[in-house]
Amino acid sequence: MIPYIRRAAALCLILLAALLVNAARVMIFQADSLDANPANRRVAITRWGEPRGEIVVEGRPVTGSRDSGQQLRYERTYKQGPLYAPVTGYASQTYGTTLVEHAEDDILAGTSALLAPLPFWNDVSRGRLPGGDVVTTVRASMQEAAYRGLGGKRGAVAAIEPSSGRILALVSSPSYDPALLSGTGAAVKGAWARLNTSPNQPMLNRAIRQTYPPGSTFKMVTAAAALDAGVVTDVDAPTDTPDPFVLPGTRQVLPNEAKGCGNASLAYAIQWSCNTVMAGLGVEVGLSGMVDTAEKFGFNDTGLTIPSWVAKSGFDREMSDDQLALSSIGQFDTTATPLQMALVAAAIANNGEIAHPYLVERTTTAGGTTVDTTGRRSYRQAMRPSTANRLQRLMVKAVEEGTGTNAAIPGATVGGKTGTAQHGLGNTGTPYAWFIAWAQAADAAQPAVAVAVVVEDAEARRTEISGGGSAAPIARAVMEEALAARPGG
Repeated sequence: MIPYIRRAAALCLILLAALLVNAARVMIFQADSLDANPANRRVAITRWGEPRGEIVVEGRPVTGSRDSGQQLRYERTYKQGPLYAPVTGYASQTYGTTLVEHAEDDILAGTSALLAPLPFWNDVSRGRLPGGDVVTTVRASMQEAAYRGLGGKRGAVAAIEPSSGRILALVSSPSYDPALLSGTGAAVKGAWARLNTSPNQPMLNRAIRQTYPPGSTFKMVTAAAALDAGVVTDVDAPTDTPDPFVLPGTRQVLPNEAKGCGNASLAYAIQWSCNTVMAGLGVEVGLSGMVDTAEKFGFNDTGLTIPSWVAKSGFDREMSDDQLALSSIGQFDTTATPLQMALVAAAIANNGEIAHPYLVERTTTAGGTTVDTTGRRSYRQAMRPSTANRLQRLMVKAVEEGTGTNAAIPGATVGGKTGTAQHGLGNTGTPYAWFIAWAQAADAAQPAVAVAVVVEDAEARRTEISGGGSAAPIARAVMEEALAARPGG
């Protein structure tokens, strides 16, 4: 009898070992695939079973959580949702996450290893920590000024601190309330359908995800290329550019809105936005030189994140001379996001160097302990410091005496450049109004802000929309808030 008992016991031990091995296989090796299975609702139940961490602007949360009493218990709420939607994005139980809600999801959801008290804590405990917080670089007063300035018109504003790369304002208009998408059910699906079929595209983040022809604001890139290449050595000397200017290899005449552009200097061309001078300089610099300079500013970069991904701003690498002439004044196939054009202004303001733009200052535990900080790092050296210094003076003159006078701020130094970008079949569409600028307080060692504004208003007549008239006042309001926020401002 005893041998049979021993055999039975050994068999039981083997079966128990097999069960343990299978359990370990399921828990360790198949856990990820089971978690990712769409039929597994336990993941969603766990994910929404606790409040998410907060997204913070100047010490105040602009997000929250509401106990819905449903199986997916906590729904995301938003304070001033349309104002901050281009920053936060949405966190939806039905449609997932976007923007900061997506880029920092592991922190906000409490699944990041950075929040754990010990290494590998999450892997061992398979528990869930309270969601951490994401502290942004945004300044509320500047965000509000940009939002008010756009007034519901289609357009966008991006503002940056040139020396650090901190994004101080990021506005897209018209906007939407992300709370409409937070939960589940027919109301959420109806809101999703309305928002996605609206001709105004309120969920499109025009500040970082939409590209436009930058028009005459791109002339600052062309000016940098001409100075760095030695094509222009004296900004006040005539450029030997005729008016009218015939595009190379064609019979097409390039017009000027301004007077006195024939053989005008670079300084005059920036002050009054002469198309002919800047197109001629672009051709003289040549394709390789223009491509090189544009890419130093960040054009053609497909990998920029802030931490949300940013659409590529484009400057063609292969063009004929007539196409290059048009591209050098921000037309043809040249495209840019508002953030990219803010980087152009920031490069000039910061002596030619572009600091990497970022939107998240730091992340913390729910208790406020910092777990990660975004440090300053260089993104590009767009031009020589001497070139940047000369362009600073030219932009200041454009505001003091040229096309950008609507951006002037008493007691501050402001440099700006207007742009009116043609688009549509045969350039018949209402032009986009652009303005890029930077501002420095009289007692400050460096500029406080660089800003880009674009307004695309299909309701306006051609004579009612321009960079100086439509976009510059918005930029001025944002810059005034930046200067007021300085210590002693």
